[in-house]
Amino acid sequence: MSKFNKKKDGDTPAVSTASLPDIVFMLLFFFMTVTVMKDSTLKVENTLPNASETKKLEKKDRVIYIYVGAPTSQYSSTFGTEPKIQLNDKFSDPSDVGDYILQERAKKAQELQNVLTTALKVDKNANMGLISDIKQELRKVNALKVNYTTYEGDAFNNLQ
Repeated sequence: MSKFNKKKDGDTPAVSTASLPDIVFMLLFFFMTVTVMKDSTLKVENTLPNASETKKLEKKDRVIYIYVGAPTSQYSSTFGTEPKIQLNDKFSDPSDVGDYILQERAKKAQELQNVLTTALKVDKNANMGLISDIKQELRKVNALKVNYTTYEGDAFNNLQ
């Protein structure tokens, strides 16, 4: 009389692997979008000075970095121990700074070209004369928005 029958075998159904490629590609795209590649290898010693009044830059895509410091031990035999300027992955003279800024500015989107900031990452033992030469070159190419990168801390620690 009963119209309902019980299942006799209690096997669980097999796991569907149809969505597995979708999951793999989603993970792949996730890691591709969140991974940030390093722009350049630091070839100069860069012990940044301390400052008490600091402000964090909000948008890193609007910053052009210039590194200044003595060459690391790997490069000191070739380039000496005097502070040098590093633009991207090569050592440069102050006269190359203007061309570098113009090239980096041209790589950016048109609407960002007028709001670019030049960040100077200068070793605390670098000569101020070299920094002055860099600033003169920045003035020539109208890159007037300059940022000095520092660590937050007591500025009197720089005197030691």
